[in-house]
Amino acid sequence: MTVPEPLTWEQRLFLLLLAFDTVLLAVLELFFLPLRIGVVPLPVTVVVGAVTTPWLVSTTAKLVRPGLSWVPLVVWVVVVFGVGLLGPGGDLVLIQDWRALVLLGASALPGALVLGGGLGRAAAGRSPGRG
Repeated sequence: MTVPEPLTWEQRLFLLLLAFDTVLLAVLELFFLPLRIGVVPLPVTVVVGAVTTPWLVSTTAKLVRPGLSWVPLVVWVVVVFGVGLLGPGGDLVLIQDWRALVLLGASALPGALVLGGGLGRAAAGRSPGRG
């Protein structure tokens, strides 16, 4: 088994920046999820999450390391559930209707699929170990 090289300061900076972007996007997606035009719900943040979460995972795999591409997905899930259920001032920000389920599914599922593909490519690039 080989030990991966330590991250360079540039890789650490990219990882920190991508994690910070993930926090900002998760909070914005939560806060704008109840958006309506008149009486019609307009969950545009679902589309934002469906695009940005997989992009953050793949960008982490490219710029930092494929083995650390799980970081944005885990940060996104922790922020969505943490802020959504224990919101500012104890408010429940994660609304209890179909839009919350769509946000979770449309963001976390594509992110997990990209994560699986990135980790699979990283594993395929390694030589098989003994055992």
